[in-house]
Amino acid sequence: MMRLPQSAVVVLHHLVREGPMCPVDICQTANLAPRTVSHALKRLIDDRLCKKIPNLQDMRRPLYVPDYETVSRLVALYGDDSKIGSQLGFMLRHNRLSS
Repeated sequence: MMRLPQSAVVVLHHLVREGPMCPVDICQTANLAPRTVSHALKRLIDDRLCKKIPNLQDMRRPLYVPDYETVSRLVALYGDDSKIGSQLGFMLRHNRLSS
């Protein structure tokens, strides 16, 4: 079963709520250390829960966005009753409400 560190869940929540963000902005809004955010983003990318995209306004600061397709598949796989399913399911519901 998949397990995400709490920092990765917090970072993913911020990405869902705020939209595309660079690591510096995530550190500031989530009140997390840069190393924590870096580790969380690496884990989210490795698990394909977020994507790194170019920032056309400043190419030195890439943006990160949630990968809702992968999140949807994981919720379907693990179900809403599992811890990861409930965490990711919340993010999907939030995304639908804000769209």
